[in-house]
Amino acid sequence: MTLTQLRALLVIAAAGSFSAAAVQLGMAQPSVSELVKRMEETYGLRLFNRGSRGLVLTPAGEALVPHARRAVEAADAADRALRDLTSLQGGVATFGLLRNANYYFLSRLLERFHSRYPDVRLRVIGLNSVEVAEAVAAGELEAGLVVLPIDAEGLEVTPLRRDDVLFASADPTRTEHPVTIQDLAATDLVLYDAHYGWRDPTRRQLAERAQFAGVSLVPRIEVEHIDSALDLVARGAGDTIVSGAVAAGRNFPSGLHTVAFAEPLYDTIALVQRTGVPLSPATRELARLARRMLLEG
Repeated sequence: MTLTQLRALLVIAAAGSFSAAAVQLGMAQPSVSELVKRMEETYGLRLFNRGSRGLVLTPAGEALVPHARRAVEAADAADRALRDLTSLQGGVATFGLLRNANYYFLSRLLERFHSRYPDVRLRVIGLNSVEVAEAVAAGELEAGLVVLPIDAEGLEVTPLRRDDVLFASADPTRTEHPVTIQDLAATDLVLYDAHYGWRDPTRRQLAERAQFAGVSLVPRIEVEHIDSALDLVARGAGDTIVSGAVAAGRNFPSGLHTVAFAEPLYDTIALVQRTGVPLSPATRELARLARRMLLEG
């Protein structure tokens, strides 16, 4: 029993004749008759009797109609769902954003996407790059933006933008000259992303430099959010590191001073998705807009 047969059964029952049903189905009348004949032969039951007003359902046909209706309605709903995804008239976009995404104006990304595709639901998670990469690799998110380096096994990584990493201090004398990794090791460090610690991509770069130089980086204070770290540094509790986008942001404390590293340090922002797994139309479009905004920024 096929969906085509069940659909034909419903149309015939409503139209009252094979010829009328053939017109509605866009088929030849013999083909429509054959669909019913095959069902009747398979089960050894008549589905229609010919009456004075045309074809009339037999008890077997009447018993089959509600099942046929549910099957056809379910198939039509499935077809609409997939077509909605293809046409961006529905579906869900799942995406991961690096925690400091707002400093790169990526909050406007969601507003822009929603204004263009109001029927598409958004599931956007703002996490540390470590967790975004893990969620994409596990299939919990389709794609996301991360800061490199990350553990990229099973991931397709597309670098998009490079941003300076700067040393920040409330003491202007500490920012008169570019900072070395030895200078950083000697200061009272206030670092954020405490939950991820040295798994954080920017911290990983610093740790590798420190190891190569034979020094240790031991934070005096670790907090979860960058705004908390900046507030502590502005109050003289120590020094920190920030990306160029954060330093240029409107909420960056006016009393803080920044300087580059003697050996330039960068945050490289990249798009990640699972290797060999195509994105849904909704997520693909969200990723395209994110890429465009980062490259234009």
